[in-house]
Amino acid sequence: MTKDQIIKKYILESKKVAPHGRMLTYEVDPENIVKICQKLYRHHKLPLKIITAQDMQKETGSFKIIYVFGVPKENFFLAPFILVKKGFPSLTPFIHEASNYERKIQTFFGLTPIGHPNPRPLILHENWPDDLFPLRKNCAWNHKPKTADGKFEFRQVSGEGVYEIPVGPVHAGIIEPGHFRFSMAGEEILMLEPRLGYSHKGSEKLFEELPLFQKVKLSERISGDSSFSHSLAFCQALESLGEIEVSQRDNYLRIVYAELERLANHIGDIGAIMTDTGFNFGGANGGRLREAVMQINERLSDSRFSRGVNKIGGVTKDISSEAAEQTSLDLDKLKKDFSEVIKIAQGSITLKERLKKTGTLNEKIARDHGVIGVAGKAVGFEIDARIDYPYSGYEKMDFEIATEKSGDVNARFQVRIQEVYSSIEIIKQALESLPEGQNKENKKAPVFKKNSYAVSVVEGWRGDIVYLVATDSKGEITRVDLRDPSFLNWAALGHAGQGNMIPDFPLINKSFNLSYTGNDL
Repeated sequence: MTKDQIIKKYILESKKVAPHGRMLTYEVDPENIVKICQKLYRHHKLPLKIITAQDMQKETGSFKIIYVFGVPKENFFLAPFILVKKGFPSLTPFIHEASNYERKIQTFFGLTPIGHPNPRPLILHENWPDDLFPLRKNCAWNHKPKTADGKFEFRQVSGEGVYEIPVGPVHAGIIEPGHFRFSMAGEEILMLEPRLGYSHKGSEKLFEELPLFQKVKLSERISGDSSFSHSLAFCQALESLGEIEVSQRDNYLRIVYAELERLANHIGDIGAIMTDTGFNFGGANGGRLREAVMQINERLSDSRFSRGVNKIGGVTKDISSEAAEQTSLDLDKLKKDFSEVIKIAQGSITLKERLKKTGTLNEKIARDHGVIGVAGKAVGFEIDARIDYPYSGYEKMDFEIATEKSGDVNARFQVRIQEVYSSIEIIKQALESLPEGQNKENKKAPVFKKNSYAVSVVEGWRGDIVYLVATDSKGEITRVDLRDPSFLNWAALGHAGQGNMIPDFPLINKSFNLSYTGNDL
């Protein structure tokens, strides 16, 4: 569909639409925003990609709240926005997945979502002053506030025999800090509430302050195991703002590096899931095979996590024909080795018994929370940014979305296995058809469009990663907001825990394997 056809179909009211590449923004009266968003979400079935705020007090005396909806297969994004001074109508009573976006806006901008059923602070802890809002322009990045003495109230379950078990935020393993509060009746989990924010590092504020080349480095460090996908999403947004073309070869190289990242993490998770059931053969081999992929990364990019590969306008690391041939041979060996391990694992009755019906996520709950990635595919959602919003030449790759139906640990396990095979084939396709002609090094700083926006969506191995970047009247980056898939999926994890026992939780948690730092920003 063309831009005009998109406007005619989805923007019914006569409004002034501002095109920003494939992102279409238009102002809505605050009292109408809930109705407009419901129309896009319920009637047109458009996925909500992000809700964010922008401090426009200097320019307009207001704050701008932007609601971004994707148009799958058409690769357009509709972004109605409102201008407010203090509060705004909450969308949460009508679209549940808006909840944490609105809580985040309240916490970081001090704007009240009127009618929100659970307006507790998000990410920032009770030692942060409740009258200081770090993403307002008048809050300096290097200002150290006085320590506050607030109190966070966990949700509670009452009744005879009900008790609580606190776990974390410091854990016995090497995982990042997060607090889990279990409400129990005997051995059964009645409610599980994750409390995050311990890894908060002020990334969104840093994006406003750092020099451009350091912004790209910062994007690589949002979530370390997704370094390449996060930096790819950020670079694509900047390329849109600068109208910078990326060569076909560089796009295909990006596919190779992105799928290697997916491959390493899925294989590692498959092994870790088996370890958490006591199936140590599978765990040991998962770690061994993941290491093989990490060594391919290092050989091709000089970085086990493919850091320093993405740049604005392409990639910094080419792949020679000899390296491409060797990588293809290595993947053939990896596939054979992986298949033998999985065949043994699939034949284990004990492993199957442990995975099936454990940590089941209900399809309706998953839909209400906007669950994406592996967890969404495990309940049957055919959602994948590589197909819905094709980028980097993925539209030329032959692959299908891996899905299951049962929504339990086993379903998430099986989705990962399918995606391993898919990633191997995608990499081989890209390597076999690498176009000639890499982008030349451009030493001039890119020039971005003024007062403009760009949205970029990349399918990370956990699910789609969204970046929204805004520029000011000088063409300088004034706002970067991003949404890791973990931001949505953490809210649904507690529902997968209900009805299980405490010893099940490490396995359930591992089957989601969400990012703490990617959520906390």
